[in-house]
Amino acid sequence: MPTEEQTVAPTSLRERRRAAATEEILDAAERHIAEHGPAALSLRAVARSLGMTVQALYHYFPSRDDLVTALIVKAYDALADAVQAAVDSAPDGPARERVLVAAEGYRHWAITHPELFQLLYGTPLRYYAAPVDGPTTRAVRRMSAIFEREMFAGFSTAQLAAADAPGLSAELLAHLAQLPPTGQTALSPAAIALMMSAWGHMHGLVVLEVFGHTSFLGDHQAGIFRMAMRNLFQDVHGRIPAAGADPAPADPPTTERVPSTRR
Repeated sequence: MPTEEQTVAPTSLRERRRAAATEEILDAAERHIAEHGPAALSLRAVARSLGMTVQALYHYFPSRDDLVTALIVKAYDALADAVQAAVDSAPDGPARERVLVAAEGYRHWAITHPELFQLLYGTPLRYYAAPVDGPTTRAVRRMSAIFEREMFAGFSTAQLAAADAPGLSAELLAHLAQLPPTGQTALSPAAIALMMSAWGHMHGLVVLEVFGHTSFLGDHQAGIFRMAMRNLFQDVHGRIPAAGADPAPADPPTTERVPSTRR
């Protein structure tokens, strides 16, 4: 008699062994990156550290790009997990405080795993190209969805559509309107612009710290980051009209074009 329950077939011993070997290779590659940096990633060195041949490693990762892609996806997932864990541990409070906690979770993971952060956001690896709209893109969208949810929690679609983001060209607004959603709902072009601007400011401070450019601040780097993020999110939320408020007339989009330098 048919039931509504779906029976999941157990994985085979071969599949479990392959999954375990794949994870062991990724762990070894992460250790190699931690010791030598992302640019020095070598399939031969990873294989040697595991006591296997490069040819055997190719059974799991047919190319260097396949291994790099898997490493990037794993790093993005770890970063997203850290951000989500920070949010989950935060006490109930205003949306501005929750998104601040998310930002601090982002910073903490980055300074704790600087080599993996460099793999994600440092100098692109030579000859590597991520698959178009592949697993790395999906991993980035997962993390973006967390920040989107926390940054705009409590705001309605109408409020976000009336957000104040002046100075955007008609071409840019049209481009933003066509972007696929990263969260549960599609954001207005103005909200996307605010999101990208906030992320750029947050990420920029983290990059400066990870690469040692703010080391002169010593133990006060966390304090500077928190102050900057509080001001940043206060500004973003201040650009979204209160519920029921009449939106201020938006500035017309600029149509100025930068002269082309192509020849």
